Amino acid sequence: MSVIPCEQNAGLRDQIERFAEVLKTQAHLLGDHGLDEKDFYNSGLFRGAIERIRGQFSATMRPKREFVQHVLNHMEDAGLIEGWNLSEAAERSDYWVRLPNSRIAVIALTGGMDGNNVTLFERPDAANEFIIWSMMTNAAGDPRRNAWSGIHTRLSAEMIARDQQVDGVVVWDMVCGTVGRPCPKIVGQETLRLTDIGPFRVPPPCIYMFPAIVPGGAVTKAIAQPIEEVAILQAFHSCFQGQDNEINFVDFEVQLSGAETWRRTTVTRAGIVQAESEMTPIRRG
Repeated sequence: MSVIPCEQNAGLRDQIERFAEVLKTQAHLLGDHGLDEKDFYNSGLFRGAIERIRGQFSATMRPKREFVQHVLNHMEDAGLIEGWNLSEAAERSDYWVRLPNSRIAVIALTGGMDGNNVTLFERPDAANEFIIWSMMTNAAGDPRRNAWSGIHTRLSAEMIARDQQVDGVVVWDMVCGTVGRPCPKIVGQETLRLTDIGPFRVPPPCIYMFPAIVPGGAVTKAIAQPIEEVAILQAFHSCFQGQDNEINFVDFEVQLSGAETWRRTTVTRAGIVQAESEMTPIRRG
């Protein structure tokens, strides 16, 4: 049982560690810097180049936006949404999606859910539906740690503390289904369950249904909504060949203890509890 079907690619992680060690010890042989080995490593050139590359990978949203554009255009072509627009704020990128039932869905795009960026959301007053779309494009990362950390440690605490309702989460990006992050959902069904969108070939997304209310006060437990109640998530599910037994349902339970609020998070898939926390105090930093 696991909060998400995929897992960290141990073989890739080992290859990365070996390559990193080679890079650290052989970097002075690359390029035309004209420095000997000792001067090269003392100059700061290697460390500066690594930090620059890291910053470039972290800062750029272009590949993620390209992926989102292809996904939403594909959904529009299929008649599952009527159109969409991008509205950028300082800390996030929000996609406003027009649904066929005249409702508005807002998608907050974020990176990996194991970072504090996932807490920088604000449900717009005009949103009939509000979801978070997590893209963890680092194939060497741990998707299970990422998903659980985001849903339980960060999102549940933020939602309850700020009384901010989120209808659900999509965990899905261009790395899903590749050699770097194999997708168990398509094993033996690659031809049938992969969808071509522009330059990408993607498996079905991982969808997490959240409750329609935030627990608190007299409501101590909130149960996940059915996917039919959230049109944007139903559109993702239908358009990209999701199966009902792959949908994740997230329940939250709260308990007051003195001045502290405690909560329990439960994730169920195919009728089986996949992950469940203890009652955990809300800590926001």
